[in-house]
Amino acid sequence: MPVRFLGHAVLKVRNRGRAEAFYHDVLGLPVAARSDELRMTFFTLGRHHDLAILEVGEDAPGADPRGVGLFHVAFNVGETLDDLRAMKARLDAHGITIQRTADHKVSCSLYVNDPDGNGIELYVDTSEAWRQDPSLVASRLPLAL
Repeated sequence: MPVRFLGHAVLKVRNRGRAEAFYHDVLGLPVAARSDELRMTFFTLGRHHDLAILEVGEDAPGADPRGVGLFHVAFNVGETLDDLRAMKARLDAHGITIQRTADHKVSCSLYVNDPDGNGIELYVDTSEAWRQDPSLVASRLPLAL
């Protein structure tokens, strides 16, 4: 049986409370469960959990941005550019720095980092043209919001 879909991702964080505040309070991900024993918080977007964070301690080394590993996790934040603008306003209100923006021809995105430097993409789909031309997903143009 081939893989059917991505089930969830687990990110390592230094401080679970700080990371939970970012993912829940800033991004609005609902908390599904917490486990002090596992040092994890599980977030749901409709499945039992879609994202989890695992606390590894304040002294954990950061990832080398030039090394191998996860580049970013992407979250759909709506259906229109106005939805993306609303997320930008929410990030601005929380003092979150937007690292870059992009028009990918099939989606438009904001890129930020969580408190531990994990890359987060927040996007809206803008076209179904990728169904006829899958190469469009590799496009990156400037985006002004």
